[in-house]
Amino acid sequence: TQKGYEKKRSKLIRAYVPHPGGTFNTQSVLYSIFNMLKAPSKLRMLGDFCISVCGLDCIFLTRSIVFCVLFCVCVCVCAFLCMEGMSHRPFFAPPSAARFHRRRSSGTRDERYRSDVHSEAVQAVLARHVESKVAVPMPSKRRSLVVQTSMDAYTPPDSSSGSEEEAGPGDDMPGMEHWMTRPALLGPAHLGSTSSSSSSTQSGGSGNAGRLADSLAHTHLSHPHLKHSTPPDVTGYSSDSSHSHSHPHPNSERHIGTIARNTQKYGNAERMETGDGVPVSSRVSAKIQQLVNTLKMPRRPPLREFFVDDFEELLEVQQPDPKQRRPEGAEMLAVRGEALGVVTNWPPSLEAALQRWGTISPKAPCLTSLDTTGKPLYVLTYGKLWSRSVKLAFNILHKLGSKQEPMVRPGDRVALVFPNNDPVAFMVAFYGCLLAEVVPVPIEVPLTRKDAGSQQIGFLLGSCGVTVALTSDACHKGLPKSATGEIPQFRGWPKLLWFVTESKHLSKPPRDWFPHIKDANSDTAYIEYKTCKDGSVLGVTVMRIALLTHCQALTQSCGYTEGTRLKVLCISYLQSVMNMMHVISVPYSLMKVNPLSWIQKVYHFKAKVACVKSRDMHWALVAHREQKDISLSSLRMLLVADGSNPWSISSCDAFLNVFQSKGLRSEVICPCASSPEALTVAIRRPVEDSSQPPGRGVLSMQGLSYSVVRVDTEERLSVLTVQDVGTVMPGALVCVVKPDGVPLLCKTDEIGELCVCSVATGTSYYGLTGMTKNTFEVFPVASGGGLVSEYAFVRTGLLGFVGPGGLVFISGKMDGLIVVSGRRHNADDIIATALAVEPMKFIYRGRIAVFSVTVLHDERIVVVAEQRPDSTEEDSFQWMSRVLQAIDSIHGVGVFCLGLVPANTLPKTPLGGLHLSETKQLYLEGGLHPCNVLMCPHTCVTNLPKPRQKQPEIGPASVMVGNLVSGKRIAMASGRDLGQTDDNDQFLFLSEVLQWRSQTTPEHILYTLLSSRGAVSSSLTCLQLHKRAERVAALLLERGGLQEGDHIALVYPPGIDLIAAFYGCLYAGCVPITVRPPHPQNISTTLPTVKMIVEVSRSACVMTTAVICKLLRSKEAVATVDIRNWPPVLDTDDLPKKKSPALFKPCNPDALAYLDFSVSTTGMLAGVQISHNAVGAFCRSVKLQCELYPSREVAICLDPYCGLGFVLWCLCSVYSGHQSILIPPVELESNPALWLLAVSQLRVRDTFCSYSVMELCTKGLGLQTEALKARGLDLSRVRACVVVAEERPRMSLTHSFSKLFKDLGLHPRSVSTAFGCRVNLAICLQVRLCVCVCVCVCGTSGPDPTTVYVDMRALRHDRVRLVERGSPHSLPLMESGKILPGVRIIIANPETKGPLGDSHLGEIWVHSAHNGSGYYSGYGEEVLQSDHFTSRLSFGDTSTVWARTGYLGFLRRTELTDASGERHDALYVVGALEEAMELRGMRYHPIDIETSVIRTHQSIMECAVFPWTNLLVVVVELEGSEQEALDLVPMVTKAVLEEHYLIVGVVVVTDIGVIPINSRGEKQRMHLRDGFLQDQLDPIYVAYNM
Repeated sequence: TQKGYEKKRSKLIRAYVPHPGGTFNTQSVLYSIFNMLKAPSKLRMLGDFCISVCGLDCIFLTRSIVFCVLFCVCVCVCAFLCMEGMSHRPFFAPPSAARFHRRRSSGTRDERYRSDVHSEAVQAVLARHVESKVAVPMPSKRRSLVVQTSMDAYTPPDSSSGSEEEAGPGDDMPGMEHWMTRPALLGPAHLGSTSSSSSSTQSGGSGNAGRLADSLAHTHLSHPHLKHSTPPDVTGYSSDSSHSHSHPHPNSERHIGTIARNTQKYGNAERMETGDGVPVSSRVSAKIQQLVNTLKMPRRPPLREFFVDDFEELLEVQQPDPKQRRPEGAEMLAVRGEALGVVTNWPPSLEAALQRWGTISPKAPCLTSLDTTGKPLYVLTYGKLWSRSVKLAFNILHKLGSKQEPMVRPGDRVALVFPNNDPVAFMVAFYGCLLAEVVPVPIEVPLTRKDAGSQQIGFLLGSCGVTVALTSDACHKGLPKSATGEIPQFRGWPKLLWFVTESKHLSKPPRDWFPHIKDANSDTAYIEYKTCKDGSVLGVTVMRIALLTHCQALTQSCGYTEGTRLKVLCISYLQSVMNMMHVISVPYSLMKVNPLSWIQKVYHFKAKVACVKSRDMHWALVAHREQKDISLSSLRMLLVADGSNPWSISSCDAFLNVFQSKGLRSEVICPCASSPEALTVAIRRPVEDSSQPPGRGVLSMQGLSYSVVRVDTEERLSVLTVQDVGTVMPGALVCVVKPDGVPLLCKTDEIGELCVCSVATGTSYYGLTGMTKNTFEVFPVASGGGLVSEYAFVRTGLLGFVGPGGLVFISGKMDGLIVVSGRRHNADDIIATALAVEPMKFIYRGRIAVFSVTVLHDERIVVVAEQRPDSTEEDSFQWMSRVLQAIDSIHGVGVFCLGLVPANTLPKTPLGGLHLSETKQLYLEGGLHPCNVLMCPHTCVTNLPKPRQKQPEIGPASVMVGNLVSGKRIAMASGRDLGQTDDNDQFLFLSEVLQWRSQTTPEHILYTLLSSRGAVSSSLTCLQLHKRAERVAALLLERGGLQEGDHIALVYPPGIDLIAAFYGCLYAGCVPITVRPPHPQNISTTLPTVKMIVEVSRSACVMTTAVICKLLRSKEAVATVDIRNWPPVLDTDDLPKKKSPALFKPCNPDALAYLDFSVSTTGMLAGVQISHNAVGAFCRSVKLQCELYPSREVAICLDPYCGLGFVLWCLCSVYSGHQSILIPPVELESNPALWLLAVSQLRVRDTFCSYSVMELCTKGLGLQTEALKARGLDLSRVRACVVVAEERPRMSLTHSFSKLFKDLGLHPRSVSTAFGCRVNLAICLQVRLCVCVCVCVCGTSGPDPTTVYVDMRALRHDRVRLVERGSPHSLPLMESGKILPGVRIIIANPETKGPLGDSHLGEIWVHSAHNGSGYYSGYGEEVLQSDHFTSRLSFGDTSTVWARTGYLGFLRRTELTDASGERHDALYVVGALEEAMELRGMRYHPIDIETSVIRTHQSIMECAVFPWTNLLVVVVELEGSEQEALDLVPMVTKAVLEEHYLIVGVVVVTDIGVIPINSRGEKQRMHLRDGFLQDQLDPIYVAYNM
């Protein structure tokens, strides 16, 4: 079992591990070594079988089955020593082993990419950057997010290099410690000791940067295109007595009336700590300025922008790079290998070879497996192999299923599932399948049900029709089992019958039964699986004739003769059987303990051929000093199986330099190239003449990126040294074609894909005809149009060229090809550069993945690596910075994302390798969970659309004439006329209406207040309200001593007391101001806003309840504000019993009725003056639009403090006489169904709510619809559900709400929106409904709201272009409703003030009797804002006075008609003018970007964006584990880039409830900005994109 194996393994290698008293503990070292050296794919064992049957000792580390198969079939009577599966006690003493482990323990990097020359080049490049190093802001990370890995779980990296030979000349370069101790060269950001950047006290430059950023904070959002003046910013005002207190920003409603949000988390800056726990102090603005300075530094010139936004489509016009190198050589000719010789005694097939040796030489050894001590464990002779294979073949054909219905027939596919330490069982199973004429499909042993890539393997098995899996007894016991002991079905796998192949489980065949031995034909011999770049798994079919021909070609090219001894590392089984070779298997588990074991076996068996990988040679270099008595003089051929890897040359050279003294000759090293499709492509032949040097070339990486071969010198930094992999295989024809498009022949100095025409290749991808045709049936075409050959070629997937003398050079693989901006880069080259960055041991065991993702019509490079467990935050960031510099300098390409994950967290293959496609998929899905991430979109994204160039404005007269000529009408619309139809219309003042109703209908109920349980807590009739208002007026006159026109602040919770106090102020002749009371749980933040409104409004008195009076006098309130300067506070719970002697009778309708104060989304406070005339006109307009009469009941779930919510709560019922059912939104926090249950139980037909209420019901009741239906909730009577909004209609929310409650009777047509806004956002910066402005409510008599789809790209240029639904870049806009009676609207140019045509984007101007009179500031500055309320057109109708709403929108005349028969004019609101962001010369609306961001990941609950110093800052709220925070950074950056063509500068990940919203559900983005810059958000993670 696995547990027993672990215990046994620990016992065996205990002698070679330092004792607990040493530096490392046993468990960590074992765990490190176990994961460092995983054996290659079990699939490759099939190929290795081919190389196992000659008597050669050959060390094999090949990956291609075919290569292995053919290599060993050709050799006769050779002893193969193969290191695949067992452990062996090393020949050196334990103390030396301990020293060896101390040197290698942190392995170091993946030795496939080892190159000392390249390491020198990387260090030299980084040394150049030290002098001009730019300070890069380090990300801020919450302490709980810092990786605290247990040191017991990993092998601690070592600070020393593996050996003296391993250290190259590059080690003399300044190391990381030296680089970090040069403060004069780094800039202020690197003087800090934390990962969150240096504070202003540590850095001489941070303070200035912070002051600069603070000054920019007050100037950046000023929009020069708005010519009208802005209202005064009164938020900075405070009395002299408040200077001694340090208040937070007082003008925010972030804690007031929040419906479904948690308490805000500002003010917790002390919790924000850096990676090592050092607290921070207001450093965010300095870091952003630091980032801006970094981005201003010059970088390589970008490519020509190939996006031209012509508002019709994005044209991709890629311009050629003037520096691009082009091939200059002649067209290459196909290279033919030597003729394949014919030997008379060659067996006609592999089965015939096995039969020959099994009967002629039954006692000849075929395969020797080693035990964990390195001693022979089992010797499989050819006689035993033949008999056991025959026995297995009989059982496969006759013992599975029944006689009438056998499970396996000849030609069927079966899976071979064997561990890599059991070569004997695998070899028997493979040849048993060949004898039974079934097709083996070797796969790795699945360890768990969720192995990386396991689902794709299952898909291959299913497509091949595999129903039986052959395995060994030990492997079967180790497979995961269910509770019943059965092997569960793995994810994506077909149902399999597991069949154990040990002889004791098999039946003996009859004596007269023999397998049918046929000559090699075109039947499929086996299927080798191949994992593609995208993670899909393909099955490469190899015919029996191809198998035999491949073995013959290998025999001829390697010059094997009978009697040669061959030693194989990683078993080559097929070729060995053909030539009666003796294979000795040396497993990787032994090599982990003793890397010299394969060399010792070469010496012990006097092997003449060894097959290894470059990694094995490097491991031997590390430990060679531990062994003295070895000699490699017997080797005639050292076959490097991964010779197609360009970086193998370094290991070959180093191995030769070290072991030349041990008898190794230079001509012995023979690299080869192979692929699953083409099997062996080329191999270097062993030569007797040592004076002939092998071929090698020093190529320019810049030339390689253009697929051009340019010879360079090794003195250059950006070069790649490659070695030849020999000549073409015998009987094969090779040419090089262009990798893309038509297979045209390349030129002699051009890099292309190698294609092979030979019998010894794969045949097809099983079951995939289309892909087979594109890969296995390629006909290369010459420049003249003629075919190179009449026979088809096979694409090898290898990139390279054919050099002088027919030598083949490989520069990379197609699977690792990354094309960025037309230049080709190889992933292996980039990995080699990253691994060469100091400190080289930073990456945990060299586990690094490089892949590309498509972003903005181009591929972008992503680097993901596992970092060492003991790495600090600063170490990680400094290493990432140096990697970016090295890759940019050497390869000339930028990295889009560089992520670091904790050790042992990337997905692995069953044999421990890195699963690239699974890693990429996790990155795309946001499931990597990195511990450090660095995005660099500014440096690598160079194909953004051209910034918009401001063109000279066309005069308003020209615009009007152009519209007339083109037949477009002026964008103007109006509601129906107002008329006096009822008795109450004769009254000019609302107080008179209340008195009239108290006399005519005294018992009519006007208001009903519901509690949180849905019960009626209180109600008011007309007479009761009149009497209570009289008593309030008496209180004001008696106790307050107030006079006519004094301002009264009404600080009440939502309820009837607020209504009575309002009308009491009107009765007393005072001006009421409704103020939201402070939040009891957050007085320190909400109380300053209350005091600010009281002071700015010049309130002479404050009226409130006894509970709030007590709250205002509490200790916490006294500590927050100075209450001594407050005006008198009156408690209205104890009203005088006598009424006022005389009620105030107003005489001027234009006099001030009340002040509407609110805090905008920009954090500024302002009040709008509402006159008595405006109140009457507004109430009359709403009454006509909504058909409000005394017999009607209306449910209102709105905050009653400002805007339309206040009008509906307090004013409309008195004017229209209908009953208002008041539902305080705060009660929905404890009972989300309160509103809907009240509407259902009271049978209300009309209801008003806010987006916050609708969102709370959608999220809180989404899973309770069935329960609500059981409680009798019925919404079928609802005629109008109006969402009161001061923004663009939220279509997604309204549609979700309608769809969710459709089953409860809610008709989708009943849900509509209302739009209103506060005039002139240039001051208030908040989308707010002013009772005096345009209000569009979807009424009952008008047509249904229409929806149009506009092009977002055109909106950025202030244009409207309608597109079809589903079109790219389409944005749905829903009509805001029917225009209210008495309202006129026109669309005007905000800069020229000229009228615009129909369907043109402009500012919405409104003319109405209920417009506001102006802003109230209390400082005599109202005249400065008169233009907001009294604007006139510069051309056309210049006499009409308009109010500027500050909103962008357009009018569109539809084909629908209203009740009067006129065509309906639909108004579409796009967004607030002053909340729009000017980036790259274009206008962006935050809601569009936020919508894109929220869609990127399911863990993003809410999002807000704002600009800062020309950078886009994105704040997202994370729902889930903090470990997911860093996953959001790449996804957010990518989404904004692709959908909006914007580069995100800063990504902030916070907890839920951090983004402040007001009572209407609107985000206060500017206050969020202030909180972010003042370090008050306590973010989980802050990423500064480069």
